[in-house]
Amino acid sequence: MKSKFFPALATLVGTTMGAGFLGLPYIVAKSGFLIGLIYMVFVFAFILLVKLYLGEIDLRTKGNFQLTGYAKKYLGKTGKAIMFFSMIFGIFSALIAYLIAEGTSISFIIFGNFNYAFLFSIAFWFLMTIMTYIGLKALKKYEKIGVVLILALVALIFLFFIGRVNIENLTYSGKEIFAPFGVVVFSFLAFSAMPEVGRILSGQEKLTKKVVLIGMSIPLIVYLIFTFVVVGVYGKNVNEIATLSLGRFFSILGVLTMFTAFFTQTIVIRDMFRFDYGLGRFKGWLLACFLPLILFLLISIFKLATFIQILSIAGIVSGGLTGILILLMNIKAKKLGNRKPEYSIKINWFIILALSLIFIAAVIAEFVL
Repeated sequence: MKSKFFPALATLVGTTMGAGFLGLPYIVAKSGFLIGLIYMVFVFAFILLVKLYLGEIDLRTKGNFQLTGYAKKYLGKTGKAIMFFSMIFGIFSALIAYLIAEGTSISFIIFGNFNYAFLFSIAFWFLMTIMTYIGLKALKKYEKIGVVLILALVALIFLFFIGRVNIENLTYSGKEIFAPFGVVVFSFLAFSAMPEVGRILSGQEKLTKKVVLIGMSIPLIVYLIFTFVVVGVYGKNVNEIATLSLGRFFSILGVLTMFTAFFTQTIVIRDMFRFDYGLGRFKGWLLACFLPLILFLLISIFKLATFIQILSIAGIVSGGLTGILILLMNIKAKKLGNRKPEYSIKINWFIILALSLIFIAAVIAEFVL
C-alpha cells in the first residue's frame, strides 16, 4: 500500500504556514527578537500538545466530522455553537488576511507597486473558488508541490540574506512585549486541518502522531530561520507582509504560502457545513467562498482593520477558544469514544486552567493595554 504520510504532512504544513508566517518578522521586530523567539518556542509547545489531543479525538471517533461535529458529540449543542463561532471567526479572519496579502503581493510582483492590490485580491479569490469546488483530490495533488517550493524559497532567502544580517537589529529590545502573542498563535494554529489529515490517513491511522510531530516542527524551524534573517536585515523597517521587504522574486514565497493555506481552509469550512450541518457539497461551497469575500469587501472599502490586526485578534480569540474546547473534548472522548486510538496522551485540569488564563491575559493585553 502506498504511504499516505507525505500527502497528510503536506496538508498540515501547507495549512499552518499561511499569512501568520509572513507577519512574524514585523511583529517580532516590535518586541525584540529574543522576546519573539521565546513566544515562538512557547506557543509551538502548547499548540503541538493541543494538536496531539485533537489527533487522539479523531482516532477515538468513527465517521467524518469537522471540529463542530466533534464538539457536538462530546460537548453537546452549546459546545458545538461555541466551536462554530471559533471556527468561523478564525478561518474567515485567515481567509480575509490571505486575500489582503495575496493581492498586495501579486500587485507588487507584477507592477512593483500596490496600486492593483484590490483587483488581484478579487482575481485570486475567483481562482481559489474554482479550485475549492474541485475538492480534496486537487489538494493532494498541489499541496505537496507548494510545500516543497515554500521550503526551497526559505532556503534561498537564508542563503541570499544571511550575510547582510545586522546583529544590532537582533539585540534591539522593543517596548511592545505583548505584541507578538496573537500573531505567533495564529501562525501555528491550523487546528481545522486535522480532520482533513485524518481523512487522508484513512487506513494508515498509525501515522497520525508522526505527522503531527513533524508537521509542527517544520513550521517552527522555518519561522525561526525566516524571522531571524528578515529581522536581522531590516529590523524595525520590515513590511507588515515581510516578503515585500525582500523584493519581487522572494515575494513569490508569500503567494505560495497563502495559496496552499487558503485552499485548505476553504475546504475545511465547506466540509464543516457539509458534514456537520448537512447542507450538501454545493451549498457548503457557496457559503465557504462567498461569505469571506463579502467580509473582505467591507473591511477593504471601510478600512476596518490592517493585515496584522486581523492576524492578532484571530489568533487570540479563535486560538484560545478552540484550544480550550479541544482539551475538554479530549477528556470526554477518552470516556465516550467509539474507536480504540493508535495513541493516547494524558490530560489534566492544570493544563486547561493554565491555557485559559494565558488566553484571558492575552485578550486583555490585546484590547485593553
